Amino acid sequence: MENVLELKKQWEAFKSENPKVRIRDAARQLGASEAELVATSLGDTAVRLKSDFQGILKQIESLGYVMALTRNDHCVHERKGVYKKLSFQGMMGLAVNPDIDLRLFMNQWKSGFALNEAGRKSLQFFGKDGEAVHKIYLTEQSDPAAYDALVNQYKHEDQREVLDILPAQEAVAEKSDTEIDVTGFKTAWLNLKDTHEFHGMLRNFGVSRIQGLRLAPEGYAFKISTESFKAILHKASQTGLEIMVFTGSAGCIQIHTGLVKNLVQTGPWFNVLDPEFNLHLREDGIDSIWLVKKPTEDGLVTSIEAFDAKGNIIVQFFGKRKPGIPENEHWRLLVNELSVII
Repeated sequence: MENVLELKKQWEAFKSENPKVRIRDAARQLGASEAELVATSLGDTAVRLKSDFQGILKQIESLGYVMALTRNDHCVHERKGVYKKLSFQGMMGLAVNPDIDLRLFMNQWKSGFALNEAGRKSLQFFGKDGEAVHKIYLTEQSDPAAYDALVNQYKHEDQREVLDILPAQEAVAEKSDTEIDVTGFKTAWLNLKDTHEFHGMLRNFGVSRIQGLRLAPEGYAFKISTESFKAILHKASQTGLEIMVFTGSAGCIQIHTGLVKNLVQTGPWFNVLDPEFNLHLREDGIDSIWLVKKPTEDGLVTSIEAFDAKGNIIVQFFGKRKPGIPENEHWRLLVNELSVII
């Protein structure tokens, strides 16, 4: 408890000296996790929630129009809408809607809190390492009474500030290319029937995602410049081309499908600032961007994928599509026309 009290003091002092620093960045600077900083506000602006996360998520629809936020170190994805059509199979969850579109990995969810920060109410969920996996913010159109009822229903009996935080898992070391069945890998890539088979293929051959792109069949993966990636998004904005934007944490992948209109550069941040969708992408966190082509039963699917220096995927862009429908030809032409291979 002494450590918690000391962290609380440090956090309060840090906030007063650095009022504009985000809590995620503050946690890094203080040598703590974001969840631990949130927990210092228990009994004040935070309430610890029970770990029935599936039960909580199934009731988010009652809150009405909210803002969903999923992020990683270099990208923040914010989408407004209503949490409908939530379903779970074991520890895997789905919400498939035109606005709130999520893939949920519930085995990564460890703690949850309800926060009321100067009237801004939210539900925030964290992994075993204390990193945020997903957040839900009320908007002016949300139902605050439904929020209060939900918090009361799922309030944890233990409101102590101590959390059991585990170190983040170290990434598995990449194998040498000479240890990989490269010929078999390329053949498997060419025989893909669905984009969802891609991760399983990487796992079967023991390759990381970046290594897989490097070993791809000729013509199926290229490094492209950051400027050409931005040119593609600007052209999509100008021509009214609907796209899909995927951003993930350890416990959630969040998807926007639709237009991207208002693109704004602010220092190192490349932003989409639209009424229902915001994206904040930190360019100096990008180590490489790839144009990737995957075969499916509906033809080739083309994506733009950004990675950090550790090989973690930051964000993916696709043309708007659904299973059973070929990729939008305008997206494919746009990507092929504007990509500058490096």
